[in-house]
Amino acid sequence: MTSNASTKTRIGWIGTGVMGQSMSGHLLGAGNPMTIYSRTRAKAEHLIAAGAAWADSPRAVAEASDVVFTMVGFPQDVRDVYFSDDGILAGVRRGTLLVDMTTTEPTLARDIHARAVANGCNAVDAPVSGGDVGARNQTLSIMVGGEPDAVAAVMPLFEILGKNIVHQGAPGAGQHTKMCNQIVIAGTMIGVCESLVYAFQAKLDPERMLQSIRSGAAGCWALENLVPRVLKGNFEPGFIVEHFIKDMGIALAEAQRMRLVMPGLALVHQLYLALQAQGHGRRGTQALILALEHISNVPRRADPSA
Repeated sequence: MTSNASTKTRIGWIGTGVMGQSMSGHLLGAGNPMTIYSRTRAKAEHLIAAGAAWADSPRAVAEASDVVFTMVGFPQDVRDVYFSDDGILAGVRRGTLLVDMTTTEPTLARDIHARAVANGCNAVDAPVSGGDVGARNQTLSIMVGGEPDAVAAVMPLFEILGKNIVHQGAPGAGQHTKMCNQIVIAGTMIGVCESLVYAFQAKLDPERMLQSIRSGAAGCWALENLVPRVLKGNFEPGFIVEHFIKDMGIALAEAQRMRLVMPGLALVHQLYLALQAQGHGRRGTQALILALEHISNVPRRADPSA
């Protein structure tokens, strides 16, 4: 990274989806020169209009940057962005810092780190939690894996994006921590959605019911941020169902590798697969209630469009 205090860090950003649009915008807004690439240029037009330079490939982003952030969808997307002939590692310069904020496989994070070091660079894995709300409000929880010097170097940029930034350990540790996060969310989402289905069927006023439970032991992020969307029939994604299925699959595979049995996670994974099969894979995770209503054969009170 650039050490001169009067010179801003040249940032590369790859991936402008639900989360990446806001996150990259905050870094650009802080005055850092930015070079950006996304598979769909239209999703980056507002950043280009705000001063970001467009690049035609991940390699071109790396060639122009001191720190390269990636925030893409699936592990194969990460591999393509880093390891392809036109990828980041084909264009990276010595001393560049690579930061993958995608939720992906811990083994892949370690592989990226090893390949970066072999190229005279370094890499940090830094998945996040907080959804679209946290991305917009710069309040993300950032789970970091990597060597201490690399983490310290990128910390000022993380502080623009989030409020709870914890260095979890060696390369891959950030991704392992994100799996712990997703396991908790999986259990929480089924509880929240089953509670709403029960309330609807018991003919409770859901707002009044929430008034009682949200300030007690049941209080949680999902109740505050996702249930209001459900009650309005809003299933636009803060976090996409397909990506959550991917995350749970990674966690289950890692659990199997460590010889752990996780029946709760396996159940929620299956329910989300059913939701995807019903055509809701691109909706937000709060759409789980639609699958539960379908299983119970009750009217879809949660979805006015149904």
